[in-house]
Amino acid sequence: MKRLLRISFNSAIFSLIPILSWLMLGLLLDNNLVNVFTLTYPLQFIWALMKSIFATGSNISKEKDKNHNAVLSGMTLGIVIGFVVFGIFAINVRKYIEFMNMDYEVYKEFALYSIFQLYIQLVFSFVLEKLYFEDKEKLANKYCMQLNLLNFVVLILSAIILKNKMQIVVVTLITILIYTAYVTIKQYKRFKFKINIINCIKYESVEICNNILFFLIFLFGLSNALQFGEKYILALNFVALITDTQWDSFEAINTVAKIDISKKKFNYKNHELNAYKLLCILLTTVFIMFGVFFEFYDLDLKITAIYLSFELINFIIYPIYSIKTSYLQLEKYEIKVTSNKLFAGILRMLISLLKTPYCTGIGQVTSSLYQFITVNIMFHRNFVIDKNGIVIKKEKKMKKYILRRD
Repeated sequence: MKRLLRISFNSAIFSLIPILSWLMLGLLLDNNLVNVFTLTYPLQFIWALMKSIFATGSNISKEKDKNHNAVLSGMTLGIVIGFVVFGIFAINVRKYIEFMNMDYEVYKEFALYSIFQLYIQLVFSFVLEKLYFEDKEKLANKYCMQLNLLNFVVLILSAIILKNKMQIVVVTLITILIYTAYVTIKQYKRFKFKINIINCIKYESVEICNNILFFLIFLFGLSNALQFGEKYILALNFVALITDTQWDSFEAINTVAKIDISKKKFNYKNHELNAYKLLCILLTTVFIMFGVFFEFYDLDLKITAIYLSFELINFIIYPIYSIKTSYLQLEKYEIKVTSNKLFAGILRMLISLLKTPYCTGIGQVTSSLYQFITVNIMFHRNFVIDKNGIVIKKEKKMKKYILRRD
């Protein structure tokens, strides 16, 4: 539980301080700037996609394939490819903003800031993932806290002193880039560029598939939802602000499960219990944030409650199917679970195109319920969980039963 809390705390800091930054920028410069969070939300899944391949996948490859060059090779390749991908979005920032049905002149500087910040955070996440797999969560937390506090302080002080939006963006980005370069270089030692990218993708195929689909879902779904007017934009953005940090923290259950599965130390009952303990903590923070920040927004309570209810349903069922999906994926059922995730994602994407402001929430709940049912069926067809929480393949259990009878 301690490791889960450390990693989830790290993820919370990684997400919470940027959210507070948008709230402060809205107060200091322009109230509209808080909406940049929703504007660039789809790009977070490009970030997560590349982290899955070049960080999580390469670290799992190191353990399972005994390739000690995989981690630094993955980091190096990810840094280069990430620069190209986020660079393309930066160059085409006007087209992106207009596609999302928002005003280019209002959002151009901080949309660029958000895009480049995501790239810098991507590089930083490579370092954090490496440290997690080396059981150095305390050092990872220290780095994470330092970067995010530095980002927040420089951004807010720049906004107070400079006022010019582009100057604020440049000063802040250069500062966090220097710090990220420092901690990244510290991780490097002499290595051979050797990585089996196919294995990295295989080990993370579910997350990769998930993130590609989520990018498309939120790109088209949010563009669709934002057409319905300001009260829906405000409610959608508000619910995203008070739940996104918790979702990032909740992903720690996947990280810890994958580490234990790859190291043959996995106990299902412990992971499930710890996941629901973490859920109780996170839901408490959601309701606290709702109570604290609701009065600062001109929100429609009914619309906001509907958006929030979708999130709560997903929070409750996510731990069970998520942990079991991770186990199936790393125990040679990656094709089945990836295909299942693909179908769920396509279903969610199609529903997100419905002409309703609640399209993204309806799609999210439908997809989660589908995965909850199908993953449980798939898992229990192939495995059983004994009274101690150890997962046993059904054929092995049958063999033991036959031997006892004999």
